[in-house]
Amino acid sequence: MRGTTVTPGTAPCRTSGEDVLPMHRLEVPMPNAMPFAIGTFDTIGPMSRADFPHRHTFWEIVHVTGGTGAHVVDLARWELAPPHLCVIAPGQVHHWEDARHLDGSVVLFTDGFLRDHPGDRDLLRELGGRPWLTLDDAGHSGVARLVAELADEYARGAQGFDSVLRALLHVLVVRASRMTGSAAPPDGAVPAPSGENGPGRAASVAGEFTRLIGGNDPALWSVSACAGRIGVTAGYLAEAVKAATGRTPGELVRAARTHEAQRLLARTDLSVRQVAGRVGFGDPAYFCRFFRRETGISPGDFRRGADIHHEHRIESIARTERRA
Repeated sequence: MRGTTVTPGTAPCRTSGEDVLPMHRLEVPMPNAMPFAIGTFDTIGPMSRADFPHRHTFWEIVHVTGGTGAHVVDLARWELAPPHLCVIAPGQVHHWEDARHLDGSVVLFTDGFLRDHPGDRDLLRELGGRPWLTLDDAGHSGVARLVAELADEYARGAQGFDSVLRALLHVLVVRASRMTGSAAPPDGAVPAPSGENGPGRAASVAGEFTRLIGGNDPALWSVSACAGRIGVTAGYLAEAVKAATGRTPGELVRAARTHEAQRLLARTDLSVRQVAGRVGFGDPAYFCRFFRRETGISPGDFRRGADIHHEHRIESIARTERRA
């Protein structure tokens, strides 16, 4: 969990040469810091309402109970008509647009906080792909009760509260997954010991592979590189990923590179050549052919279509630089 939290008073927003989009880290109280926080939009702070495109190193679950405007996650814009539940995965790009009177609760936690229920990572990844849920009365009241329990347990900090928080978070994730039609992961989704090669080990390998390629690191957009990082052969990785997802590792790598290219084209003013370099293509012409093959349109046409719906793109990034 090292490197995922910062001490109070340290700005949680950074823009580096490696990523033109600001990257937020989780700021938690010291000295008994743990990679979890919960509060309202007001108590979490102004970054919880950030109106500029940015990424997180952590998971965020938002229960929106009031407000107007829109929430933009990756390439989709969601109008506010509360109550809503939203899951934002590490690496996803999001921001609030023209939000007024935004109210509700924000739950923040790192991947490491899921250690008691590692299968929840798969459910959260699915929820991150369908991040915006409009809740009915029963769903809203159920989520509100769980969030209130989490907030109360977090505030009290009684003995064993970290394990209680993990248990309550597990219930929230599983129940949220039911609202989208996702099923809870089978017992085999819990990682088996590294020496085993049964179904549990295969599921663990596939989960680690999807986590790696979702981290937007071009060095890991390679099946062989991921296999080496995980400590398995490329052949075993292919079998495990195919069994778990129905797709080959190569297909998932291409999808991850395409998605990241779309994010950069839609949310930054990088040139097509620069975007190509950031997703691992040294030849911009080859990148353009790749992008067209995967999406059906050229990078330029995609950007022009995105600009029609997100005219604030360059202005928003410029605002964050002036605030620094």
